[in-house]
Amino acid sequence: MLTDLKIKTLKPREKLYRVGDALGLCIEVPPSGALRWRYRYRFGGKFKMMGLGVYPRITLAEARRRLHDARELLSRGIDPSAERQAIKQSKIEDAIAVEVAESNTFGVVAREWMAAQEVAEVTAMKSRWIINTFLLPALVHRPIAEITPRELLTVLREVEKTGKIETAKRARVKAGQIFRWAILEGRAETDPTASLRGALKTPKVKHHAAITDPARMGELLRAIDGFIGWPATMYALRLAPLVFVRPGELRHARWPEIDLDGAIWRIPAERMKMKAAHLVPLSTQAVAILHELKPYTGDGEGNAYLFPSVRTPFRPMSENTITAALRRLGYSGDEMTGHGFRSMAATRLNEMGWRADAVERQLAHAESNKVREAYTSAAQYLDERTKMMQAWADYLDKLKNQNSVVPMKRHA
Repeated sequence: MLTDLKIKTLKPREKLYRVGDALGLCIEVPPSGALRWRYRYRFGGKFKMMGLGVYPRITLAEARRRLHDARELLSRGIDPSAERQAIKQSKIEDAIAVEVAESNTFGVVAREWMAAQEVAEVTAMKSRWIINTFLLPALVHRPIAEITPRELLTVLREVEKTGKIETAKRARVKAGQIFRWAILEGRAETDPTASLRGALKTPKVKHHAAITDPARMGELLRAIDGFIGWPATMYALRLAPLVFVRPGELRHARWPEIDLDGAIWRIPAERMKMKAAHLVPLSTQAVAILHELKPYTGDGEGNAYLFPSVRTPFRPMSENTITAALRRLGYSGDEMTGHGFRSMAATRLNEMGWRADAVERQLAHAESNKVREAYTSAAQYLDERTKMMQAWADYLDKLKNQNSVVPMKRHA
């Protein structure tokens, strides 16, 4: 039988050899000198060899214990080598299952969904805020396939309890988008938000505050003309009523998009809410404002912002800049917002008799009829919209320059 002293005297030879202990246990001495324990046994009428570890990490005493365990399995008709492989495979499968479960948590899937979205940065920021603030704290480590409608409803009702009714509704929408994406990616089977329709409180509809009375519109325009401040803010405020784009589209405008000679502003699809390119015909008044602005912000890099941040020219002005300027002019949030210029234009242009389709196209609203939507383009109704934008600018000038109300001449 082997002893520790004898094992230490074993020297490597040109060819591998083995030295036996007892009951089929032996130590293998290869030319490299790395000693290995082996168990030779017979199973199913065939001789087999099973490794028991490397010496000296596995001592003689430990090798004999492992031999005893293997022989115990053999006595019960179990192949010890096959049993060990089965245990190893089971551990691998368990590890894979854990890895898959960890990669399929709501937190992981939500972050992958956010990274996959191709939306305007302001939209992406709002999505991240809702998900990170109201969904992830409770669901970040939960396997997405195990989240039930009741569990999600509990999370959303906690948001409701804080008085954020609209936010709870938006959180449900975002959760639904994540679950549906997970289903398409094979990470979940069902969307629990489908069972929650009507389960949350209905928020009161709150429209963007806007001034639509002609007399008050004139007062607002005169106040804007008298605004003194950072040039980018001052010119953005003056341009906003003339182009009535969304605030995010205005503040992210870049000089290469502006064709002053052609009097057109081409907004790329990736910056639009509906992900479709948009054309904004520029009235003579809008072109004049842009000519005045260009010496301030148009002499930098080719892709410069029209309305850069006061801190750095490499970022656009803040989302709240226009609204803050309106507050400085004395207009509260219940009276006028940056988004309100769109409502102002929509209301008045329709009352002036301009075709609703042309007004809606200039507002870049989604086409409700999906068949019609497939055929819309940035240039749709462009001639009519160009005339409309000039007529709108002229109407605003009259309101601004007269203290009395200007009659609205209906467009034929």
